[in-house]
Amino acid sequence: MTNEEAVEAILGHHRQLVEDVTRRVSELHDAVTDGHSFEIERARLVSYLVDEVLPHAGAEEHSIYPAAAARPEMSDVVDAMVEEHRQLASDIEQLARSTTGAEADRYARSVAQLFTSHVVTENEVLLPALVADEEVSIVQLLGQMHRLTEKTSDDSSLAVDVAGLDHEAAVLSQLLHAATALAQLGESDQACALVATTWAALRVPRPDLAELANRSLHRLVRMGSQEAVVFRPRDTVVDTSTTPLLDVRTLAPAQRHEIIFSSYEALDQGAAFLLVNDHDPKPLRYQFEAEHGGAFTWDYVESGPKVWRVRIGRIATAGEKVSVPAHHA
Repeated sequence: MTNEEAVEAILGHHRQLVEDVTRRVSELHDAVTDGHSFEIERARLVSYLVDEVLPHAGAEEHSIYPAAAARPEMSDVVDAMVEEHRQLASDIEQLARSTTGAEADRYARSVAQLFTSHVVTENEVLLPALVADEEVSIVQLLGQMHRLTEKTSDDSSLAVDVAGLDHEAAVLSQLLHAATALAQLGESDQACALVATTWAALRVPRPDLAELANRSLHRLVRMGSQEAVVFRPRDTVVDTSTTPLLDVRTLAPAQRHEIIFSSYEALDQGAAFLLVNDHDPKPLRYQFEAEHGGAFTWDYVESGPKVWRVRIGRIATAGEKVSVPAHHA
């Protein structure tokens, strides 16, 4: 590798870091602006800053910065850049501790602005000064940076207290991105099942994150190939004359799932209800599989285009008394 190639490698890495930070900050800003929960986007941004940006900064302070500071005219520049690293770490810590969307957005934009201007100074001032010094090997400095990156977690000067970071949200963020990638590879069914299982695990302990998983599930269902469900008249396929009706069309989306699941859980063995909805409840089917796999029945009675009716039943297990609907003369 030549010095020119090493410089291009550093510049390329800088571009990637700036792009990644900018994208994550934009995602956080959009979530806050749209009034959505911001915790996942904040966790994803903070995780990237702590895992990628700060180790890079720490490695610079023990490789290219000392080499640049050896030039008298660069000493003040390097001191200022080290101070910017400290400010960056402080802003990241404040971002991790933010309690409102507006506060998180403010610190995130501050981090992005500081980091972007910092990289510009490195690219346009510091690196050219090193290239101009014939005694400096950029190749060796790049090698040093690579070796040091893994060790900067012990650098207390750039330590960030992420006690306020929602680690469960960070894990969910990675899982949802993985599920999206899986769906894009044509494995929509597996992706939906994965997210539905995650939703079931979060439903009670973290309803806020469960709602984010629920939104992602609906998006993945739309991404996937929609299997056509043939319309089947009620009187020829499923007898619903004695089946209780659960019409959720007038309810807010946030209320529907809880009412549907509580209605199912209240069913006797062998009983059922007829769900009436204004869209295909396919995401709900994945969630039923995640929570009650093998214990329920799901029969489309009507499949649009304006109304969907699904008979959802509770399978009777061995030894359980089956509920028999009363017949009236």
